[in-house]
Amino acid sequence: MNTRPVAPKRFSDADHPYSASRTTAGLIFVSGQLGVLDNEIVPGGIGAEARQALANLKACLAEHGCGPADVVKTTVLLADLAERNEFDTIYADFFTEPRPARTCYAAGALPYGARVEVEAIASASVPHDSNERVTW
Repeated sequence: MNTRPVAPKRFSDADHPYSASRTTAGLIFVSGQLGVLDNEIVPGGIGAEARQALANLKACLAEHGCGPADVVKTTVLLADLAERNEFDTIYADFFTEPRPARTCYAAGALPYGARVEVEAIASASVPHDSNERVTW
């Protein structure tokens, strides 16, 4: 299996024992993104952190020539599930229909005291205008 790690130009993998993203067989696996800018959690709580985490996710995807419309699955970690509604509002603005499948967990603690972390799986072959739904 051929895989290729990609580190976005604005991020450094040097301080972490993992790749920011990897690609294989047309799939892009993006490691969890925090609301970090200039190596610090952005101030302003869950809203500001969510926007920055999603901006960082978008930057990782861009390194692969993709964007939010190519994301097929996300995993969201929240420090406090009571902040889910605020996060969901920002998430819904970031991802257009059809939105990716998603799993959301409460995390006891996140790195650097973050409130949110978002990881994603994307496909470079997802048609951007597909609204096809499976019915049961």
